[in-house]
Parts: sequence; C-alpha cells; structure tokens
Amino acid sequence: MSGIAGWVDFARDVARERAIPTAMTDTLAGRGPEGAGLWCAERVALGHRRSGGEHLPVAVTDSSGAQAAVTYAGDVHNVPELRTRLGVAGTVGEVLLRAYQVWGPEFAEHVHGTYAIAVWDARREELLLVRDRMGVKPLFYAEIASGVLFGSEPKAILAHPDFQPEVDAVGLRDILSVARVPGQAFFSGMREVLPGGVVRIRRSGTSERRYWQLRIGEHTDSQEQTIATVRDLLEVAVAQHMSADQVPISLLSGGLDSSSLTALAAQVSADRGWGAVRSLAVNDQDPGAGAADGNEDHIYARLMADHVGADHSEISLSGLDLLDPALRARVLEAYDVPINKGDQYASLSLLFGVAREHAPLAFSGELGDDVFGGYNWNRLPQWVATSTFPWVEEGRPRFTGYDTIFDHGLLTTLDLGSHERDRHSAAVAELDAHSAIDDPTEARYREVTYLALTRHARVLFDRLDRLGMAAGLDIRVPFADPRLVEYTFNIPWAIKRFDGREKSLLRAAMNGLLPESVSMRVKTPYPNLRAGAYDQVLRERLADVVRAPDSLIAPLISSALKESVRTRGADALADGVSRAALETALQLESWLRGYGVRLAI
Repeated sequence: MSGIAGWVDFARDVARERAIPTAMTDTLAGRGPEGAGLWCAERVALGHRRSGGEHLPVAVTDSSGAQAAVTYAGDVHNVPELRTRLGVAGTVGEVLLRAYQVWGPEFAEHVHGTYAIAVWDARREELLLVRDRMGVKPLFYAEIASGVLFGSEPKAILAHPDFQPEVDAVGLRDILSVARVPGQAFFSGMREVLPGGVVRIRRSGTSERRYWQLRIGEHTDSQEQTIATVRDLLEVAVAQHMSADQVPISLLSGGLDSSSLTALAAQVSADRGWGAVRSLAVNDQDPGAGAADGNEDHIYARLMADHVGADHSEISLSGLDLLDPALRARVLEAYDVPINKGDQYASLSLLFGVAREHAPLAFSGELGDDVFGGYNWNRLPQWVATSTFPWVEEGRPRFTGYDTIFDHGLLTTLDLGSHERDRHSAAVAELDAHSAIDDPTEARYREVTYLALTRHARVLFDRLDRLGMAAGLDIRVPFADPRLVEYTFNIPWAIKRFDGREKSLLRAAMNGLLPESVSMRVKTPYPNLRAGAYDQVLRERLADVVRAPDSLIAPLISSALKESVRTRGADALADGVSRAALETALQLESWLRGYGVRLAI
C-alpha cells in the first residue's frame, strides 16, 4: 500500500511552502498509514505515504550538482531483472532513478508491474508522471497557473488552495453516463494519466504519450496451445503477487474467476510449503426476507474453499445495513466522486474491511469477464452488435428515471445518448479493427473486447483501488497482467468460446483445478439485493432532498418532480425510477455538499 502526491511550480519557491504539499500528502494517509515522506526543492515537492516498504521519495545528485528524485506507488515486478541490466543494487526507488538516468523518459517501457511513478529532473526542470500499462493504479494531475499538481487520488489535488472543485457539463456527463472517458476525472481541470501513459510537464507546457497500448496482431497457436499458454500466464501472474510473508487472501465468490485464482494461489502455496491459503466470501441472503432475496455465491465459495483446503471465512450482509449513512459517507470519501451503485460499493467497503482483518493483501477476480468474455454484453450477439457501448445498451433498463429526476433542459444540454455514441465511435476508431480483420463479426468481437479492457475496466479498477485502500487493503488483480491481456486480446472469438459457453477458454485452462459444480457455474450478479425496502428508503431520502430549501442539487432537479414530491412525497419516485438513478441523485447531493463543488452548468 502506498500513495503519492506532488506540486511543481515554475514561478514559486515550493520549498518555502512545505505545509501545502504536506497537507496534500496527508490526504492519502489511508493508503500508507505507517509513514510519510516529503522531498522539496525550489520548484518541486514530491510526497509519499507508505505502509511498510522503503522510505520515499529518494533523490540522487549528478556530477553537475543537479538532482533527480522519484516517488512511486504500487509494485514493480521486474526489479531483479532491472538490477541486473543496469548493474545497480539498491531499493526499488533507486533502481527506478537509475533506469531514468540510463533510458530517460523511455524508462517506462522497461518497467513492469502495477504502479504510478513521478520523476523530477532538476537539470531539465521536468516532471514525468508514469502509469502502469493497464491503469490498475490511479494517477491524477491538474495544471494550475504556473505548474501542476498530482496525486494518487483527487483528494490530494483538492487539498491545494490553488485548485477549486468545480463540475461542468463534461463532468456531469461522466457522472450520469456509464461510458467513462479515459483521461477525464469528473472535476473541471483535473485529468488522469492514461493507462500506459507518460505525461511530461515542462515550462513550455504539458505533453502526453502512450508507451503501451493494445494492438491487433496475429494469433497462430492452436486451441490446445492457447489453453496451455493461458494456464502458464495465469500461474505466473498469480505467483508474482505471492511471497512467504505476503500471501493474499482470496476474495472468493464461488464463480469461475475468483475460484481460478484461489486454486492457483493454493497450488503456489503448497508447492512452496506456505500452508493453506485464506479465502473470504459474502453471504447476502437477507435474514427474514426469503432465500430469493440474495444469491448462492457463498455456497459455491464453501465448495471451492473445501476443495483446496482454504482457511475460509464469510461476511453476512443485509440489504438495509448498506443504507447506513456513516457507511455511505465513508464510501464517498474514499471515492471522491458520485457513484450509481451504492449497494454494491457499500457492500465492497464492508467486505474489504473484514478482509483487512485477515491480511493486508487480497486477490480479486475482477477483469476475468472482460478478458475471457463472461458478461452477457461481451458475448451475446444482440448486445455485441449495438452502435454504442454494449454494457450501456444491455444495462439501460437499470438506469431509467433520469428524465423524472433531472431537469429537461439539463438533459437536453448533456445529451447523454449522443455522448455515449460519440465516445463509442472514438473508442473503436482507436483500434480500427475492420481494417485489420476481414471478418466483420470477428472484428466487432475484438472491438468489444477492446472496449471492455480500456473503458469498462476503468470502473472496476477504480472501485478496487479506492475502497480497498480506504480499508487498508492492497487488492491485486492477476487477470490484469499485461502479458495475459496482450495474449488473450488477439485470440479469435471461436477459440474463446469453443464449446459455446461463456469463458470456455478459462474453464479449459483451469481443467483439473476446480470442482465441476464451480467450473460449470453460470455467472451471477454481486450483490443481488432485491429487497423493496432498500429502494423505498432511497426514495424517501431523495424526496427529503428535493423538499429541502438548501438542497444543492435543486438547480438540476425537474420542476415537475419538485411539485410532485410536494404533494405525493416519496411516491412521486415510485414509478419508472431505477435504483441507480436514485443512488446517483443522492450521491450528487452529498458530493456537492461534502466537497464544496461548484456547479458550472
């Protein structure tokens, strides 16, 4: 666990204002509760929060007296290889600095892992911000009048007095849509470093390049070779996150993805004599509400844990527990931006908190569906063939009610439908699959996989990182290993679904490691709360917000809804308003109030 923050200013002596970068760094205390570091020079301050590991930032001085310094968050997996190639010993930070001295800004191509890195070169008066290939670790930045601010989370930038939180139409589109735009960060003037990206900040301006992107290539392996290679790549991806003193607890749903990781982790642990692995599952059967209210994840998780001899635990969740105002406030504080899945994020927050009681590290099966085609929207033709993001098309019924809640003029200005289609067109143009693949059906499946890995994955990584770090839990995502992603990306769809089922390839690669009942299980949603009482509480809370004279979302709310709530109360929100729409409106109100965000619409 770790976090970074910093400030470069070409007009001010940053070293004389240490209190500001200290405050920025301290906002990330949850990412590194065991210690903080701050390195300052005239034009720059680099901050770091840590939980174990080396003391950062680190700096070196060359023969001319100029300095270079580095701070980073996350994990670099190929440090031994880099030490050999560079002929240098030392800490990870020292190895990264040496890599920069030898290779310059291109050092990013030589570093592998999940990380966010900041390098300051005093001789060039240049800051480099580097993000890992898949973007598992976040890195935000914002240009100010005479420099730039950066941090692992938006809150680090918000702590600087020169950055004022504001949301405009662009940010609202990202909040109300489920079509995230890479690089955008909700707050006006704030950006994210792109996955596999390097941002260079100099006096003359800011530029960005990608040092890694998914590319279409030829897949020549047979089906049998492909299955074996996937197994090998997964074994390596799991093993690189494990050591004798760092065996992650498996967040086990009983589905194919998390069960595969649990089985592979158990195999590594047994081979190395480390004993039984640990696993944790959620039981979301709501007591007293009937068995149909939840799902059966916990049953299959128990089967899987027994199969590998895991030290297994469960957490029980009741739907109404997820409405606790203090819990929801913690989720928003962790995330820094509004969300539309309050039940899911609240349950994950609780799950991660319990997991942290068992271990500081955890394995998540996230991205398995994106890599191998496990969602309905990335495998079934009726969703794949859409002219927008397929998860938007499939999930549209779950987002009804915006036209009831929000002002008609606002929705016309935002034009979410056109926004989603335009963003979809821009995304598929990046890949240009139809120029490289003759079969139009195969080209579209490749496009959908690209969308899953570059757009949909953003939401998955964000929630794991923010909620995990807020709980003190470092969550590893083996399915996001770039070598696995690169290899599987170009596997023809016919091989990925060779037996007609979802994730055929992964199931075959795990042959012999999973119980048949787990291996053949159909994917279920998490969590699966269907309690009507949950939605009723949301309606009552939103009705209170609409009626409140000091409501901050009042300018965004439909005048018809205001009148209807005045006469009918929460019943005005009973018909055609989805849980996601209710959650989004409530989160917006809390966000505007808690973060002091100015509406610029």
